[in-house]
Amino acid sequence: MSGSGPAGPAEVLSTSAVDETRAFEYWRDLICDTFVQLSATPTTSRRFEGRLVHADLGDFEVTTVHAGGQRVRRTSRLIARTHEEYLLASIQTRGHGRIEQGGGVAELGPGEMALYDSTRPYTLHFDDAFEQVVVQMPLGAMLAETGLRDARTVTAVKLGANSTAGVVAQFFHSLSRLQQTDPLGAAALAPQGRGLMASALSLAAGRVPHSEVLTRQRVQAFLRTHHGDPALSVDDVAQAFLISRRTLYRLFDGIPGGVGSLLRSIRVEHAKALLRNDPGRPHDSVALACGFAGERQFYRVFRQETGLTPGQFRGTPGQ
Repeated sequence: MSGSGPAGPAEVLSTSAVDETRAFEYWRDLICDTFVQLSATPTTSRRFEGRLVHADLGDFEVTTVHAGGQRVRRTSRLIARTHEEYLLASIQTRGHGRIEQGGGVAELGPGEMALYDSTRPYTLHFDDAFEQVVVQMPLGAMLAETGLRDARTVTAVKLGANSTAGVVAQFFHSLSRLQQTDPLGAAALAPQGRGLMASALSLAAGRVPHSEVLTRQRVQAFLRTHHGDPALSVDDVAQAFLISRRTLYRLFDGIPGGVGSLLRSIRVEHAKALLRNDPGRPHDSVALACGFAGERQFYRVFRQETGLTPGQFRGTPGQ
């Protein structure tokens, strides 16, 4: 995981950049730089070709992997070299793959997903050409989100395409495609990813998220979809879910400032993405796109949330 800030267009990395005699060696370097330290060997004698389409979306990274057959291992020796603690999700989109970790085995076909973590040895096996979308998130943050002590019970568990978790897989697959054609749109949708992956983690552990958790996640998705409406109110949100204002406020007791603060944060995150990725866009246009009542409110809220004015944020490297 690069650890860099959210990027604009996805980065494309391919073995076509080198002579075919060096293709797999180059590929091994690419996957180590993109994910974690790994060893890899081809599973066929045919000419090897591989391609990564990688994007950093802030809270997580998403990579579409197109490649020939291979066996990839994360060994105890490689783990000891670095302190890379990530939760990874492989979503099979073409071909077949197998994930092994901690004695569990998940055989994946198109639309199916499994989780694994970088703190313990694992093996990924692909007999032939395949395509996967791989999502990588900080492990500690995901465990905290779900209340799990560790990931041992959730890894190498197949989550079916037609299951509840299949909706999560579809989201990340669609997000990876959107990132390649509309990075700004992907940046606006990306904040939903963390909550959805937390749901997949709970489902893999055999835990059905509590109804309040599901409602909270649905409200968060609603806010991210409708935050561009400056007239959106707490009453509108409560009415959309047929709950009282009091219930809505209780759902977000754990967030300082409650649901109103969450809405402001979503608007500011969208504004940051627009300022970062569309440097020529006027501030009043950014304010309108993100649901602020006007440029003055945009400046005030943005500075409260970030400590910078929109202009300062835009001009600060690495933001």
